[in-house]
Amino acid sequence: MSMETLQIFWFFTIGFFLVGYAILDGFDLGVGIMHLWVTKTDKERRLTMNSIGPLWDGNEVWLVVFGGALFAAFPEAYATVFSTFYLPLIFVLFALIFRAVSLEFRSKSQSKLWRKSWDVGFSMASMTATLIFGVAVGNILLGVPLQEGFIYRGGLLDLLSPYTLLVGVLAVATFAMHGSIYLHVKTEGELHERLKNWMWRTFGLFLVMYLLTTIVTLVHVPHATANFKDYPVLWGVVVLNILAIANIPRAIYQNRPGYAFISSCATIAALAVLFAAAIFPNLVYSPDTIHSLTLYNASSSKNTLGIMQIIAFIGAPLVLTYTVIIYWVFRGKVQLGENSY
Repeated sequence: MSMETLQIFWFFTIGFFLVGYAILDGFDLGVGIMHLWVTKTDKERRLTMNSIGPLWDGNEVWLVVFGGALFAAFPEAYATVFSTFYLPLIFVLFALIFRAVSLEFRSKSQSKLWRKSWDVGFSMASMTATLIFGVAVGNILLGVPLQEGFIYRGGLLDLLSPYTLLVGVLAVATFAMHGSIYLHVKTEGELHERLKNWMWRTFGLFLVMYLLTTIVTLVHVPHATANFKDYPVLWGVVVLNILAIANIPRAIYQNRPGYAFISSCATIAALAVLFAAAIFPNLVYSPDTIHSLTLYNASSSKNTLGIMQIIAFIGAPLVLTYTVIIYWVFRGKVQLGENSY
């Protein structure tokens, strides 16, 4: 297999792991975002936490695999991304840790203040992680001004612009919609009925942010559509994205939340594919294109990529099998038991 083929293979493989993470951890981050908004009682808050209790740590495996694959296949890009977004990634790390601690510690005491504090922490940590992920995506799309040696010398505030914050809010709206649909699938009774309204509200917020972000991207980030000329098949992804979005309210109206959730998954997958199409062949785009990191100038050696490909062919099916088994075992409506959070 040629060097170029291996480089392209790893670009799409890393993209696959990113899509998996966005879909799977997207709904449990969304559950965290909606945790305080949709619940009224302690039992309902326990239900929302237990809806993701058996799943959230497995979902984050996809993020770990994504980071490991990026490090092995494109070490230059890994170094630049983790140095450029060092402080934001530290904030994300603390947010993800705090979410896990909130899940584990909330039920350790019957105190209302204790539980309320962890509820607030769980929700705010979920929103913070999602917002930062979105801001990072916005910066990659807009371009990170790199200098010689692929080094970013700006500060944290330089990464915050109206556009990147707009993409961050879109990410929060997307995951909130994803999480509310998931909760409607997993719950029963009064909470289940209340979530119908929240599905409509979060979908409305998502649609507004999606349209606004799309318009701003087309106007202010013209290079995001440059690959559509060379790869017209990408218009098919746009059509599928629109159809998936349109099917969400249709499925909600028909009281088919499972189909709405599938459409929400398809929407996130399509957005991730369009993001990959917008930056290809770049991994970290720089306005001064001579300093952009691409899959060609940032990759490991041919031998490394070849060995990693063998590992991927062995490891990826194991991750997929594990994911399928866990979701099958914990299918159905969430119930509270003696070992529940």
